[in-house]
Amino acid sequence: MTEAKYIWKNGKFVDWKDATTHVLSHTIHYGNGVIEGTKAYKTEDGYAIFRLEDHTARLLESAKMTLIDIPYTVEELNKAQIELVKRNDFKGDNVYIRPFAYLGYGVMGVYHKASPVDTVLAAWEWGAYLGEEGLEKGIKLKISSINRPSNTSNMGKAKATANYLNSQMAKYEAIDCGYDEALLLDDQGYVAEASGAAFFMVYKGELITPPSDNALASITQKMVIELANDMGINVVRRRITREEIYIADEAFLTGTAAEVTPVRIVDAREIGCGSRGEITRKIQTMYFDMVFGRVEKYKHYLTYVDKN
Repeated sequence: MTEAKYIWKNGKFVDWKDATTHVLSHTIHYGNGVIEGTKAYKTEDGYAIFRLEDHTARLLESAKMTLIDIPYTVEELNKAQIELVKRNDFKGDNVYIRPFAYLGYGVMGVYHKASPVDTVLAAWEWGAYLGEEGLEKGIKLKISSINRPSNTSNMGKAKATANYLNSQMAKYEAIDCGYDEALLLDDQGYVAEASGAAFFMVYKGELITPPSDNALASITQKMVIELANDMGINVVRRRITREEIYIADEAFLTGTAAEVTPVRIVDAREIGCGSRGEITRKIQTMYFDMVFGRVEKYKHYLTYVDKN
């Protein structure tokens, strides 16, 4: 990780090295915290944060689900994220922003409501999550032996830190087996999501993606669906089995970090041409044109840092 100058913590900007927490903080021991992933891109008009309002709102929604009382409004957190990007004086094309809230030091035991809440905004320069080569040529995806927890045993709609233990184990398994990323099925054997991204596949000209029944409601997935519809591509949201993926013409992952990453192999099966497919290329191109401010139609999704 490339360190930045400042981190915003509980309403104040502090030096990166001073943004620390106590080893007995509640979240470290019991796993209840909420996170977001937001990205700023260096456009011709300076840095612009992609769908800032949506990501910040989802942070507060996750906090409500997990009974964490964040003492800041969406507007206050948005303003602080804009200022954070300004103060850090970034130079690169991509800046990743990580808003999060966790339960701090002062109380132990499973019951958490008496714990203090720490709210933090961090940002750093971060390139392609699955590699620059992966964006062009595609990645290898393994369907994990680890399922996404059922809705009766987990809060899958919350972007909660505890949920990512499941993702970590799935990702480790995939990499240990020689793959780049893991795809998790739900408890009924249908596609849920990757370890940190949504899944799309193309079959006979249709773009197919699963519903968010047992997965995080992905902002980037929603954006890609809008782009595809605007491009005249028919989009279908339905459950997907693993066998269908093997015979797909194309596949790709989407997320704030993953952006639009093609999939070339799934479980040793070559997908389509074994590289980035044509529909994937079109969507990927439009996505990057959009986030870098090159498409007027979608500029309302961008919050320009230097204009605030």
